[in-house]
Amino acid sequence: MNKRRVVITGLGCITALAESADGLFAALCEGKSGVSNIESFDVSTYPVRFGGEVKNFDAAKYIDFRESKRMDRFSQFAVAAATQAVSDSGLDFSKEDVSRVGVIVGTGIGGIQEIEEQHIKLLNKGVRQVSPFTVPKLMANAGCGNIAIRYGLQGPNFCVVSACASSNHAIGEAFCNIAYGRSDIVITGGSEAALSPVGLASFCAARSLSLRNDDPTRASRPFDRDRDGFVLSEGAGVLILEEESHARKRGAKIYAEVLGYGATDDGHHITAPPPDGEGAARAMELALSDAGLEKEKIDYINAHGTSTELNDIAESSAIRKVFGEHAYKLAVSSTKSCLGHLLGATGAVELIATVKTITDSIIPPTINLDNQDERCDLKLDYVPLKAREAKVNYALSNSLGFGGHNACIVIGKHTG
Repeated sequence: MNKRRVVITGLGCITALAESADGLFAALCEGKSGVSNIESFDVSTYPVRFGGEVKNFDAAKYIDFRESKRMDRFSQFAVAAATQAVSDSGLDFSKEDVSRVGVIVGTGIGGIQEIEEQHIKLLNKGVRQVSPFTVPKLMANAGCGNIAIRYGLQGPNFCVVSACASSNHAIGEAFCNIAYGRSDIVITGGSEAALSPVGLASFCAARSLSLRNDDPTRASRPFDRDRDGFVLSEGAGVLILEEESHARKRGAKIYAEVLGYGATDDGHHITAPPPDGEGAARAMELALSDAGLEKEKIDYINAHGTSTELNDIAESSAIRKVFGEHAYKLAVSSTKSCLGHLLGATGAVELIATVKTITDSIIPPTINLDNQDERCDLKLDYVPLKAREAKVNYALSNSLGFGGHNACIVIGKHTG
């Protein structure tokens, strides 16, 4: 069966830097950091007291107050970002066959805040005080379920859970869903709100977070030799994927085209990638093959770039393995340097940034990259410190997750 063309027609996001795709990209290109001291709960006893916290988020801007109280924060983020993306796309679902509209949204952890709150109630007040809305709020598929309910959508609807690769997997599955004729439109992306007491404590216990409490905006340092861990963040990114002729027929604004998707697993370790990045390399190769694109066509890679030693070295090795000498001609940057790591939402937010890189001809920088780690290959161009104007026709976005999950998306400038 021939693949149908799939385009991106809407963008929406909730992040520590901005509550819009345009605002996010502008802040990234200005080299701003969204990392700050955590204010939503008491962190005075924690070894890490900062993160990419979404401050002053008002769910009532997007969701009826009563409905919002029946959602965990991660679901609120998902619905808010989806509302932005649908508005941006100009879609009117009353004019669409809703059985041909799907929702595929990923999350790494789901409703952890609801679990924490209800566990405290159980311990302090007893079983009768646990909320009857606990399960509908904590379940990982609550985000995509609430989006579908909001718009009355009846097409394929499911949640992808694959740690930090969740939203790239979700977007890839949405792409396949449309390309092979099962849907005409899919609302897709990821959402996460694990910046919570247990969430933060768990990553602190794993010793995977940066400890730069005295300088949080400089804590996320992908590919820098002085990095000391990643920064935990929260938020959501949602994109509208649409069959190309359907989008053109309704006169939609088209941002870019999704060309290929690759997914693999390392089969190596539950948290650590193999040093040579072999699994990530295969995911990139599969995505390029799916796109029918020669590797020399790629202008830019939005790297997973977590600011951890093992990930940065492995991903650098994977890029060299896939692209050979062309690796030294393309640009690579990590927007986690500005945003921190949004876990299951990170791929979607980063793909939004990659889309904007193509449309605006600006490559966002890897901030805080003062001393590039020689183990990440000094010849690779990580776009240090400052954004760069550049024509980008084809780009690749990587997401690599605990469990060994690797997912890669290839996008390109849309040509009619």
